[in-house]
Amino acid sequence: MIKDMTQGKVLPLILLFSLPILVGNVFQQMYQLADIFIVGRLLGENALAAVGASAPIYFMFLIIAFSFTGGLTAITAQRFGAGDYDGVRRSVTHSIRASAVLSLILTVFLLVFLNPVMRLLNVPESIYDDSYKFILILGLAMFLLVGFNLLSGFIRALGDSRTPLYFLIFSSVLNIVFNFILIKYCHMGVIGSALGTVLAITVSVICCICYIIKYFPLLCIKREDWGYDAAFMREHLNIAIPMSIQFSVLSVSIMIIQAVCNSFGEKIIVGFTIALRLEQLATQPLLALGLAVATFVAQNFGAGKMGRIRRGVRQTAFVSFLISLLMSVLVFTSGREIIGSFLDKPDPFAIGIGVDYLGISIMFYFFLGMIFIFKNTLQSIGKPFYPVFSGFVELGIRSFAAIILANQIGYSGIYYASPLAWVGGAVVVFIGYYINVYKPVKKITDA
Repeated sequence: MIKDMTQGKVLPLILLFSLPILVGNVFQQMYQLADIFIVGRLLGENALAAVGASAPIYFMFLIIAFSFTGGLTAITAQRFGAGDYDGVRRSVTHSIRASAVLSLILTVFLLVFLNPVMRLLNVPESIYDDSYKFILILGLAMFLLVGFNLLSGFIRALGDSRTPLYFLIFSSVLNIVFNFILIKYCHMGVIGSALGTVLAITVSVICCICYIIKYFPLLCIKREDWGYDAAFMREHLNIAIPMSIQFSVLSVSIMIIQAVCNSFGEKIIVGFTIALRLEQLATQPLLALGLAVATFVAQNFGAGKMGRIRRGVRQTAFVSFLISLLMSVLVFTSGREIIGSFLDKPDPFAIGIGVDYLGISIMFYFFLGMIFIFKNTLQSIGKPFYPVFSGFVELGIRSFAAIILANQIGYSGIYYASPLAWVGGAVVVFIGYYINVYKPVKKITDA
């Protein structure tokens, strides 16, 4: 259902819009948790380490696809907010072109650089082959991953966050079913986990296209919509490229952390892998709020309602603070039991690694929530400098913590990498928000 977010009460609009995104993201994280749960319980500790050791490579592809398509569809949302429906369809065609090029670039990168990157990640020889095959299979399906994110972004740009949720749930369930069958009954090992993910995304993309054709005529392009406009493409890329650079920098910093983690051996990898998956699940409400703010801001920016944007950001930031406290308590009280459940024969040392990391990171969830809100706000109004700069700040801090601290105090130095990076990144994007949004409109009466 199409939703105009330029009218009505601000906070209820954002919260209601964020709920389907949250449920969808939780399902996505749940299937990732189910993936490593199935691998850990059916294949053992080494297989789980193989999946986790190279996971940052897939995360890099995933986050680039998500951020790039999110930048493209921000223009779609702006055109919709301005009531320019011809512009909406033209945005669709230009976004498809840009996404096709991105898919090709990422696939070529994978084929050329996968082996050197895995060597840089210090993937242990005992799990190298399984880890390599796992990432190669996922990476070769990159055009499907980009396509699914683009289609979901188009629908969200029109104010509908429910339909992408349904497809994400569908994809998540399929993924779990395929993985279980391919690993347990087809005896395909770690390769079965990767193939299950590819099959699930393929079915979801086909269903998503069919649904858009039938129920979203505004997104159904005409022949004349394919006319190429270089200036219009630059408008899309001016948001999409900085967003993808920003998140590429983030993924590089996470790869550095993983490389240091891998150097300490399989048990450290196992504990850290499970803890990161739990953390990603716990912070999904914060991410969902940020994504809801992105569409809200883009539509209201297209309608020229800056005062309304400011009020929405202020109210959402307060809700994000409350959620971060709640999730910190939940992770603190139940983290150990959940981590232990992922292994058929739980190793106390591996479990302790995950628990110790979560014990530190939960104290900094608020800063991560602020990054999601302020970054999405700045990107949706076409101000990418501060989000990109914050990414480099996070890269510097994570690299320092992962390399210097780990060298000084051992693997526990890794625990401080992301929390400290969140603080630095949050400060940068808040300054950007103050300069570009708060200060120019602070005397304007909220619309």
